[in-house]
Amino acid sequence: MSVIDLFTPIQIGPHQLPNRMVMAPLTRNRSGRDGVPGPLLAEYYRQRAGAGLIISEATCISPQAVGYPHTPGIWNGIQVAGWADVTTAVHEAGGRIFCQLWHVGRVSHPSLQPDGALPVAPSAIRAAGEAITYEGMQAFVTPRALGAEELPDIVDAYRVAAKNALAAGFDGVEVHAANGYLLDQFLRDGSNQRADAYGGSVDHRARLLLEVLDAVCGVWGAPRVAVRLSPVQPFNDMRDTAPRATFGRVVELLNAYALAYLHVTEMGRDAPGAAGPFFEPLDLRPLWKGVFMTNSGYDKARANAVLASGRADLVAFGVPFIANPDLPERFRRDAPLNAADQATFYGGGEAGYTDYPFLAS
Repeated sequence: MSVIDLFTPIQIGPHQLPNRMVMAPLTRNRSGRDGVPGPLLAEYYRQRAGAGLIISEATCISPQAVGYPHTPGIWNGIQVAGWADVTTAVHEAGGRIFCQLWHVGRVSHPSLQPDGALPVAPSAIRAAGEAITYEGMQAFVTPRALGAEELPDIVDAYRVAAKNALAAGFDGVEVHAANGYLLDQFLRDGSNQRADAYGGSVDHRARLLLEVLDAVCGVWGAPRVAVRLSPVQPFNDMRDTAPRATFGRVVELLNAYALAYLHVTEMGRDAPGAAGPFFEPLDLRPLWKGVFMTNSGYDKARANAVLASGRADLVAFGVPFIANPDLPERFRRDAPLNAADQATFYGGGEAGYTDYPFLAS
């Protein structure tokens, strides 16, 4: 039996991926202020179509979902048209691309919200830290707790965004339930202190995520839908009193869906215990019945090792794909990698975005 490595093809749902190298979702802040992805994004993603799969940068499902400047949306027709140019470019280059659906919840700021409203959250608990706004860094505010009667509207916003992603020509969608954003805020007891059917037990805290999945799968079919989790990630002031139990149960609940894959980021391993009692995120692998994706600082050797061990089926790469549009070919040839310019990660134009060199022919 041959050893599985990054260049072993794999099937996810209806899609045959030529390799197991996934371009991770990467916020780059280069959309218009109206959330419309322009031609620069189409070129950026086209350049990286050699990935087995591209996951788009986090994409806002509604005006209320916005939490950062110059991030794309997918709630209106102009945004859909912009994304259609992106997916066409990727497909013409032979690639596949999923749209990551995003609502930031409490870590937005009134200056980014419609009519200057408070950001929303499961509970009125302010996150420590600052929001990035068009006016610079500003302290997070205490969010407004969503009423139970409002949650069907949140679910419907995901449904509409899923329909729009389908119309834009994406190959699937990834529901962002990680990194301290709205669905993750519902999952973890440090941010969810509700006393209704959406708080308390893990099953109750996972209710909104499952309702969102029902809606999104109703549009796409489960084999073209995925979920991202971050069980030990403290980013955005996140914590849980029992993360192993919380996320173990969430994975069990997700097994009821025949999803394209489960994306579990290992981010937070560099600060063990900051998000609650630490456990190895890869320990969730035996609980999951489908395709399992991991990420967080992998290089070629570590990625091949985790694939060969069976602890993951796909590996997502972030910074290496920023600086190396032809990363799969560089890995195939064991060629040197371009260095990433961190000063151009967030915002700007072509510099540090579409001008990284390819290998010479």
